[in-house]
Amino acid sequence: MITTKLSTKGQIIIPTEIRRRQGWDPGQDLEVEERGDTVLLRPIRAVERTTVDDLLGCLPFSSRTPKTIEEMDAGIAQGARRQR
Repeated sequence: MITTKLSTKGQIIIPTEIRRRQGWDPGQDLEVEERGDTVLLRPIRAVERTTVDDLLGCLPFSSRTPKTIEEMDAGIAQGARRQR
């Protein structure tokens, strides 16, 4: 079992081996959830901003039929997922 101490400022040090296994670098934002007598730390993954230029050309052009709004929304979502 690994232990750590709570500072007078309410700070704790998460041991290096745990940070390494979790892939947490300095500055990592963490969500803190209280569950009874347990505290859960969960990383908040940064979502990269997507620009219009990132999405240009993500829909294949196979016909002269205009795309519907729903088709465009689906294509934008698909392109944004690929950027992650």
